[in-house]
Amino acid sequence: MKLSDCKALPRSVKRAIFFVTDTALVPIGLYAAFGLRYGTLAPLDRVHDAFVLFVLMTMLGALVIWKCRLPQIKLNAFEMRAATKIGVVAAALAVLAISLSYILKLSGPRSVPLIFGTLFFLSSVGVRIAGQTLLTWLEDREGTRQRVAIYGAGAGGIQMAAALRQSSEARPVLFVDDNPNLHGLMAAGLPVYAPGKLEQLVRRHRIERVLLAMPSISEERRRNLIDDLSGLGVEMQILPSYIDMMSGKQPDHQMQPVSPDALLGRDKVDLDTPEIAKAYAGRVVMVTGAGGSIGSELCRQLINRNPARIVLFEQSEYALYAIDRDIRARADAAGIPIVARLGSVADKSRVTSVMEQEGVEIVLHAAAYKHVPLVEENELEGARNNVLGTRIVAEAAAAAGVERFILVSTDKAVRPTNIMGATKRMAELVVQDLQTRNLRTRLAMVRFGNVLGSSGSVLPLFEKQIEQGGPVTVTHKDVTRFFMTIPEAARLVLLAGAYAEGGDVFVLDMGEPQKIIDIARRMIELSGRTVKNPKTGQGDVAIKITGLRPGEKLYEELLIDDASLRRTPHAKILRAQESMFSQIEVAAMLRELEMALAEADSDRLRGLIARKVEGYHIQEAVG
Repeated sequence: MKLSDCKALPRSVKRAIFFVTDTALVPIGLYAAFGLRYGTLAPLDRVHDAFVLFVLMTMLGALVIWKCRLPQIKLNAFEMRAATKIGVVAAALAVLAISLSYILKLSGPRSVPLIFGTLFFLSSVGVRIAGQTLLTWLEDREGTRQRVAIYGAGAGGIQMAAALRQSSEARPVLFVDDNPNLHGLMAAGLPVYAPGKLEQLVRRHRIERVLLAMPSISEERRRNLIDDLSGLGVEMQILPSYIDMMSGKQPDHQMQPVSPDALLGRDKVDLDTPEIAKAYAGRVVMVTGAGGSIGSELCRQLINRNPARIVLFEQSEYALYAIDRDIRARADAAGIPIVARLGSVADKSRVTSVMEQEGVEIVLHAAAYKHVPLVEENELEGARNNVLGTRIVAEAAAAAGVERFILVSTDKAVRPTNIMGATKRMAELVVQDLQTRNLRTRLAMVRFGNVLGSSGSVLPLFEKQIEQGGPVTVTHKDVTRFFMTIPEAARLVLLAGAYAEGGDVFVLDMGEPQKIIDIARRMIELSGRTVKNPKTGQGDVAIKITGLRPGEKLYEELLIDDASLRRTPHAKILRAQESMFSQIEVAAMLRELEMALAEADSDRLRGLIARKVEGYHIQEAVG
């Protein structure tokens, strides 16, 4: 039996099932009442004498059950009022049985109808509790609902638990409360625990989200609680205060976040395939740039692929600390060791020693400087990290004999107009060249569009601007981008590792590119606000055109040569074999790059890029 099959039943069918069940409980309960009263499992003689009572009670009982609307009690909303309604029906049936006994002048104890009423009540309530238990078991087995802990067992928490029980997205599992008088008790059918046990409870009950249901506490107390709970490695949400809800307001920090999925302009791509699990199960996986937007999501998703160990490699101490704290609890619960290693991808000895010490088998290289205007102003460091860093990690991976090396690249590498995109294309050339001399290690690349929600993307920038009341800044009214979500980006990297043959470029079919100005409008509207009309001044948030930034394109491309596309086992993922340099050309390019870095010569670097990177050009200013 599947949960989806149960939920797919029409409401009329569900009501018919409960109507038949409750009606069947009438003769069953009456028979059991005779058995209990006379102390036998087979009171056949007594039942035979009262056969007419059984027939009439079944028919009239069905009418009472229908009129009192017992079949319309929702199973997932079964609570005290529903039980009271069943109690009223049970009492009515008992009175009906007594009345019929007098009218029909049946002999026998008058206690039988009272026992019958009690048995009907218990069995009808029991059937519904059994149904709830079955649905809960199916949900746990199929993992269809997120398991939730509620912090606060007061009125707000109890109301939240009742609401969540009727949702298809989340299931309340337990309460946590500061009040020691509540510890060990049951509230709304859930156990209440002390806050000190929450970390242990998260692991034991596989909690994925903690809901803070203490709407009346002070802002300082709320901040302290958030700080205390942030190390659990689970999502957190806060219930706004009753005053805010009744007034229609929300505090600034409670602004409803806009889901990246709502901004795509297309359906999400399902990239969760069996190939991912097979490719990473039992392997030691190293993620460079593990604290970044893509790297951290890769680490989170790897936990579900059962690797032997995950090696977090990150240059930023804080970013490494944050991702380690974020995934440590989940990894421990899954029995997956986490190794956190500080280091720069430009440090060859450090990269090599980490790979050798940890026995790395797969490398996901997500470490890069990617912010276009910043790299444009710091081109030498951008090239050092993006090009030489990639060469160091790829060569170390090949020397260590790893199975697969996946470079996270960008659509900005295609006919780039900025240094960031050009350095990523040079990194691709390095990886393509290295593949020609390594048969043991499969090296591949993944090109992303803009990743919604990543650092530096429009989503956090626009959210902040909307929260402040605007204006939302867009560089040009016609600028377009391909968009994907962080989970899509991370799964694309994982799938590329599974499909890699060597030297290939993987891209995701992301549909048509989206106008940035349309994204801005949708974000404003999805945030519950309106776009300000520049002519009338009506609306909440204005959109301001600021002009293209240095190195910024009006539009992006995913491939240099569309004719090179080939299919993969996944319909939405495409593979390309693009043009590449010879070993001599790549070596010459890298020598000149190293000389430009050694001499801190930006002009020499830009000249090298202009000669070596196909399609590179400086974007003309567009207002």
